[in-house]
Amino acid sequence: MPAPCPPQESAVPDRPSPLPGLGRRLAGAGLAALLATLAPAAGLAQARPDATLRVVLINDLGSLDPVQSTAAFVRNHGFMVYDQLFALDSRGEAQPQMVERFERSADGMRWRFTLREGLAFHDGAPVRAADAVASIRRWAQRDVVGKALAAATAALEVADERSFSLTLARPFALVKEALARPTASALFVMPERLAQTPATTAITDATGSGPFLFEAKEWRAGDRAVYRRNPAYRPRPEPPDGLAGGKVVKIERLEWLAMPDAATAAAALQSGEIDLIEQPSPDVIPLLERARGVRLFALNPVGYMIWLRPNHLVAPFNDPRARQAILHLVNQQEVLQAAGIRPSEQLPYCPSYFLCGTPLESRASATGLREADPARARVLLREAGYDGRKVVFLNATDSPINNAATLTIAAALERGGLAMDVPAMDWATLTQRRNRREAQDQGGWNLFVTVANVLDAQDPLSNLYLASPCEGGLAGWPCDAELERLRRSWWEEPDAARRRALLDAVQARAYQVLPYVNAGQFRTLAAHRSNIEGLRPTTVPVFWGVEKK
Repeated sequence: MPAPCPPQESAVPDRPSPLPGLGRRLAGAGLAALLATLAPAAGLAQARPDATLRVVLINDLGSLDPVQSTAAFVRNHGFMVYDQLFALDSRGEAQPQMVERFERSADGMRWRFTLREGLAFHDGAPVRAADAVASIRRWAQRDVVGKALAAATAALEVADERSFSLTLARPFALVKEALARPTASALFVMPERLAQTPATTAITDATGSGPFLFEAKEWRAGDRAVYRRNPAYRPRPEPPDGLAGGKVVKIERLEWLAMPDAATAAAALQSGEIDLIEQPSPDVIPLLERARGVRLFALNPVGYMIWLRPNHLVAPFNDPRARQAILHLVNQQEVLQAAGIRPSEQLPYCPSYFLCGTPLESRASATGLREADPARARVLLREAGYDGRKVVFLNATDSPINNAATLTIAAALERGGLAMDVPAMDWATLTQRRNRREAQDQGGWNLFVTVANVLDAQDPLSNLYLASPCEGGLAGWPCDAELERLRRSWWEEPDAARRRALLDAVQARAYQVLPYVNAGQFRTLAAHRSNIEGLRPTTVPVFWGVEKK
């Protein structure tokens, strides 16, 4: 379904808000990532052989293919082992990363990109333009942004060993931003031999050209994933800035540990057994605030949304009236309070599909999500032909926020007359089961909750669960030609005022067909040992520039 300046302790504003000075860029380009504005200089200290960083992220690593899966754990893995052609800086602008230089025609329809010299994969093979082209093509088969770029492309061709060209068939104003796609199915460059794997087949070889090497022999799903510094990696000369700039690794080894029990993870952080928790359970935050040697900071300065995803293929939520009934049963503030989000870090009500508190916030056609109206919900369910069958609501119990949100929403839906079945599983299992299209009584499902950050949701192009393409969409499989037409019009429209009107039209249509329901917007703090330096508010967790003192 988004780290620190110098660490910000627990100085948190009353509500998530965009970073200052970014409004015009976001409103104009539509892909401003709202990453943090402050970034420390890229120190060139050598990695210490004994420097092992131990981290607990939202979920442990369950699979390796960043194209086939949109799960955050695969994206986090991807930023360690791969590199990007372009990367979003702290102002949300796409900067060359693997690309050394690029040229474009005056009308923006023809582009040529040249890779940096000396880039190499972990197996020693040079990075070639053919690798980049194959990676783009595979990514574009799955990702919502990649599909939009591919639909606007006339030709994508290798020019020579280090250069490739892109020719557009129709206007697409966000080429660099698309090639900097940092989340969902993020665009990472892998060897051509791997990128030629069908997008429907998962790759199991984590060979990339990024700053860390994956130790496949030490990977134990449900326990740990291990990475070590890539001694052959050549960082850019610029300081790190957002997700862009020089990726100088200052640790020798990184252990990504699975600790689904929140109290166990908090105790391990206090004792120094681990160094960082990406998203501590809200109920342990007060304890960590008082703990000696522990600091809190906003890894994701804008915040998260809880997304409730219905399955549009099977009853009852294949009928839009049944999906609209959810709006009259879910109370966002109730969900956030149940998840233990402190009042200072929650928005009691947010009707926007594009994050509240940002320049693209919209309230067009907003309905429900405040006070429950079970009577209205029952009417809609009756009109949709709901017959009392079980509604299977998948519950990832290894995530405290997902678990609390799921149980709270399930109780609200039950009060509205739905018969609920809430099977418990871990997130990795959920990400597999949600791909099943069968009816719920044949192993399928009806609902699940995911948590998205600003990079997942910031505009009509990048919002991965808003896309409703009928064919080839993400699990849940919404289908609405009108919503797709409005989304496409938004990213093709050059006039800012018209784009704003189109944005509201996209939001209004989304409230009619409900590809998903926003069950609440909030922010949480990450926690780390006070001797860990170099962490930055990068929205997604990255570990170049980080060191132990």
